[in-house]
Amino acid sequence: MATSWLLLASLSAAAAVHLPEQDEFHFRSWMSQYNKVYSPQEYYERLQIFTDNKRRIDKHNAGNHSFTMRLNQFSDMTFSEFRKSYLLSEPQNCSATKGNYLSSNAPLPDSIDWRKKGNYLTPVKNQGPCGSCWTFSTTGCLESVVAIGTGKLVPLSEQQLVDCAQAFNNHGCKGGLPSQAFEYILYNKGLMTETDYPYNAFEGPCRYSPKLAAAFVKDVVNITAYDEMGMVDAVATHNPVSFAFDVTADFMSYHEGVYTSTQCHSTTDMVNHAVLAVGYGQANGIPYWIVKNSWGSSWGMDGYFLIERGKNMCGLAACSSFPVV
Repeated sequence: MATSWLLLASLSAAAAVHLPEQDEFHFRSWMSQYNKVYSPQEYYERLQIFTDNKRRIDKHNAGNHSFTMRLNQFSDMTFSEFRKSYLLSEPQNCSATKGNYLSSNAPLPDSIDWRKKGNYLTPVKNQGPCGSCWTFSTTGCLESVVAIGTGKLVPLSEQQLVDCAQAFNNHGCKGGLPSQAFEYILYNKGLMTETDYPYNAFEGPCRYSPKLAAAFVKDVVNITAYDEMGMVDAVATHNPVSFAFDVTADFMSYHEGVYTSTQCHSTTDMVNHAVLAVGYGQANGIPYWIVKNSWGSSWGMDGYFLIERGKNMCGLAACSSFPVV
């Protein structure tokens, strides 16, 4: 009922902010799709932001690019707002991480996709408005490594990492790094399951119970900074690999195709989002990574995205890691 009233009340205001009626029609359709409800004042603010985002998306898609953009659950947010809620509050500096990965030096396949090799990946999860992407990259990688080794795929607890891993330079919803989370699990002697320690998207007191630990880490493997071929080797010969990179505004509206950017940073001190490389390949002459994100399955390509490989795109080779179990 409240939504209907807002929609009716909005008709005269569209003219006041000088927006075509068609823009408001698109906005109302989008609101319905994502179950959005606003106060009268916020409605007009979000309408303007949505319209600006839609125009940027349409302009991009009319150009010649290797990826397309589309409206999604974030389309009523400015990038500044999005960054505060969904990315690491302050860029993480992974330059102190020392590389210890030994390349196999074996011939590598032209492509690999761990999603197709077996039941090794949990469904795409949703971090919600909390900068906890680092925990989802961590659990996604550890879940896969355990499943590859044991044949058992068990969803693991992001919330335990949010609540308990601060001593390892992690900061709950404000950020962290998978390599530091793997170190926490190693020294903590275990990580609980998602069922036993469910996710709630905010930081709380640590409720870790050692007797309920379900996954363990024996060692942490860090790939040397900027050694993207080392990442290829690890994904081809071992398992999916956690990495971090620098997200800029256009990535928020990514739809499909191979993401590239000339705006993002590529150094170890500017990464602001952590994800999971689950494979690689090539399309239309552009080599790419296949990456699992943590913004739900309605974002991107069913929750996944492709990003250009071989150029340290957006710093993706700055700090990658995986655990040994």
